[in-house]
Amino acid sequence: MTTAVALPSPTRPWGAGRLAPYPTITRRPHATVAIDPTTQLGVFRDRAGQVVEMGKHGTSSGTETSTTTNSDSRNDQGHDQDSNQD
Repeated sequence: MTTAVALPSPTRPWGAGRLAPYPTITRRPHATVAIDPTTQLGVFRDRAGQVVEMGKHGTSSGTETSTTTNSDSRNDQGHDQDSNQD
């Protein structure tokens, strides 16, 4: 004897309501990107082969230290974070 098993009905994924169409396409001024062997940085060139300046970008660094507030328990740990950006 065979017992029929009811399959769950298909439902819409919960995140589907958050989806939106892609924004309109924006053409970027560069056509190629290559790595400069000396500086190890990306070099952007336009369709004519001229270098395109992409602007300056800052650098950042951070530190994190672990702290323990209860020496007989591992569950009582925390941490401090510090960041620096220029």
